[in-house]
Amino acid sequence: MDYKTSGVDIIKGRSFVEYIKALAPSVGGFNGMMEIPSGYEKPVLVSGADGVGTKINICRIADDYTTIGQDLVAMCVNDVICSGAKPLYFLDYISTKSLDANVSDIVHGIATGCAMAGMELLGGETAEHFRATDYDLAGFCTGVVEKNDVVDGSNIMAGDVVIGIESSGLHSNGYTLVNDMLWRNYIYYKEMPELLRPTTIYARLIQYLLDEIPILGMAHITGGGLPENLPRCLPKGLTVDVDYNAWERPELFNKIQEAGDISEEEMRNVFNLGIGFCLVVPWESAELSIDLIAATGLESWVIGNIK
Repeated sequence: MDYKTSGVDIIKGRSFVEYIKALAPSVGGFNGMMEIPSGYEKPVLVSGADGVGTKINICRIADDYTTIGQDLVAMCVNDVICSGAKPLYFLDYISTKSLDANVSDIVHGIATGCAMAGMELLGGETAEHFRATDYDLAGFCTGVVEKNDVVDGSNIMAGDVVIGIESSGLHSNGYTLVNDMLWRNYIYYKEMPELLRPTTIYARLIQYLLDEIPILGMAHITGGGLPENLPRCLPKGLTVDVDYNAWERPELFNKIQEAGDISEEEMRNVFNLGIGFCLVVPWESAELSIDLIAATGLESWVIGNIK
């Protein structure tokens, strides 16, 4: 017996490492290293880990794994930037039955996402599991922020407003429900190819806005929607009143709701409904915030008030 007949091709694995090195030259050793950038007096490292959940099933249906790597980066980076951190580097873990073209597409998407976020793909692990039936992805991101500049929501007060920034679609949440609907033939991927649209990466936008407006709190709208995620950035004793009529809900969500006969409450608790990221700012900064965001090509709205 040998390793290849047992399910692991070492030669193919070495070729795959060389492919990754072409995308990320720092990859290849036993670990990855990076100096903390200069200019910080009291640098604080901020880390996060996440995955893409069952959105990977949509890749299988569409036979397209080119964008799911961007989703993986986005889900991690968009969490880390909520503290005001600048993303530094990313690592990934990919589990697969074998090293095939889809894995190459996934890694290429990860490298693309890292470039979009302005950070380095520092390393990762690709594990061949002979009895695996699908791909599994996990990502790990670290950012840095000056201690005095950490955005933790502590300065939020009643009267401040919430700016909601548009999502690109479902991002990477709610897909267990979506996959169930696909299995039951309530919806069809060929009629909804936007189900595979990759998650927006907000890192560069937030770094730009931090220099221009007083951001008091931030929230990445993921599983649990606005009701679960927005309150996470608020100090104890404050609540938020969200106006769900403040923006036009993308048609994709209406199609899903109608096809599945899903209640409005359930929709709000499962999906982002068109809002992928939120800022809390003083009310007098709302108009400027929206104008600055529009200048980058994204739409935003005042969607709530703190009370």
